[in-house]
Amino acid sequence: MFENLSQKLEGALKSVTGQGRITELNVVETMREIRRALLDADVNYQVAKDFTERVRKKALDSDVLTSVSPGQLLIKILHDELVYFLGETSAEIELAQKPPTVILVAGLQGSGKTTFCVKLALHLKNKGRTPILAAADVYRPAAVDQLRMLAEEIDVPVFSIEKDGVIVQDAVQVASRALNEARKQARDVLIVDTAGRMHVDQEMMNEVAEIKKSVNPHEILFVVDSMTGQDAVNAALEFNQQLDFDGVVLTKLDGDTRGGAALSIRSVVQKPIKFASTGEKLEALTPFHPDRMAQRILGMGDVVSLVEKAREQFDEDQAEKLQSKIRSEKFDLEDFLDQLGKLKKMGSLTDLVGMMPGIGRHVNNMDIDEDAFRHIEAIIQSMTLDERRRPEIITGSRRRRIAGGSGVEVSDVNQLLRQFKDMKKMMKTMTKLMGSGRALNLASLMGSQ
Repeated sequence: MFENLSQKLEGALKSVTGQGRITELNVVETMREIRRALLDADVNYQVAKDFTERVRKKALDSDVLTSVSPGQLLIKILHDELVYFLGETSAEIELAQKPPTVILVAGLQGSGKTTFCVKLALHLKNKGRTPILAAADVYRPAAVDQLRMLAEEIDVPVFSIEKDGVIVQDAVQVASRALNEARKQARDVLIVDTAGRMHVDQEMMNEVAEIKKSVNPHEILFVVDSMTGQDAVNAALEFNQQLDFDGVVLTKLDGDTRGGAALSIRSVVQKPIKFASTGEKLEALTPFHPDRMAQRILGMGDVVSLVEKAREQFDEDQAEKLQSKIRSEKFDLEDFLDQLGKLKKMGSLTDLVGMMPGIGRHVNNMDIDEDAFRHIEAIIQSMTLDERRRPEIITGSRRRRIAGGSGVEVSDVNQLLRQFKDMKKMMKTMTKLMGSGRALNLASLMGSQ
């Protein structure tokens, strides 16, 4: 995420961070490099100009010029201005006092709009809400089927209208009747997935405006593909003029190495970024935090988000029981398999590593295998329950059977058993060092302590 921008900003700052004092000359040179880095990242020209001008003025303040560590202060100024341009504070979904809350989702075709609707439903469901989805994208082939298929994975109902097995192409009617259905089923959130187009056209805008009038949404979210850069900002401007939406959702942020849309859209449209989608999994949706994003852009990591992801998966009571097992050397492959499952639910390995301070900017140079745990899980799942609980009984013949069942070589089974034995020793040592008041799990081994 934002690897190219991060590297170029780091390069621009090298000219001042290593110097004993900041002068007007080296500030001007640095701002020129930063502006070039922002423009290369497809940041809006006016935004890039305003950003570097604000940083320049603050950098030439007398307190900065006379500071013992002027380079560090300049980085802090850069961080604070990034936060300002990204929105300063997090913006939440505005839930209605009298349910159901109606959330209208709009965007261009291919932006990830339908998938986001399901991700949002899961996000709200995890917070104790009872969402229902309205399939108002009635034109795109298989759009309703896609919504249903994804919604089945999270056990959330989808409302659509069919007549004699054919989708009724009346999006306004779908949305209106879905609202009545939400009330009938006592669902407290209705998420309306509207049709997208390959480009902004008046017919599309008229339909979305009619849906808005029909269901009177409490929240309108505009979904943009962050990888389209400046085009995303232009589309947002046109939609905002027609819909006056409440917030922006950035999708495919995990594949965006430049960051132009994220840095531009808040300033140009004057609407907050509310969510960021950072992967294909339905769990890969996070509320947008300007301060955390600024830290990641500057290569500082995002420990807070990493800890939050860990807390969502690792129950404190279960972690204490696990720590007790480790201390008494009862931690087995069954426990290990359970921990791997929780770790996978935290998100992609690339994204998790990118949250670690000092590592994020180097992620694009690292060979991170997103399926790194798959063969480990296959090996453990090919074992009997007794073998998982007592790995020491796994003899040569058992190893050959396990290798055949999991589609790997015997050497892979040997390696896993050897690494597991070494890991048990390390975990026991760490538990002693951390003391009895601290729960230990795989997330803590990754650095979320």
